[in-house]
Amino acid sequence: MAFLQLLLITILMMGLVFAGFGIKMILKKDYVFKKQCSTIDPKTGKRMGCVCGSSGACHNKK
Repeated sequence: MAFLQLLLITILMMGLVFAGFGIKMILKKDYVFKKQCSTIDPKTGKRMGCVCGSSGACHNKK
C-alpha cells in the first residue's frame, strides 16, 4: 500500500513539472530552450565547456 501511495505521489509531481514547463512555454513569448553545457572539472572546479567523455571538446564530423 505504501508503494502505491509513493508511486501516485511521484506521478502527480512529475505531472506538475511537465505542466509547469508547458505553461511556461505558452505564457512566455518567443520562449526557447537554450543549449547549455555545465561540465565542471572536478579537480579544479572550473567550467570546461562542452566535452564528449574525457577526451576534450566535441567536434561535429560530417
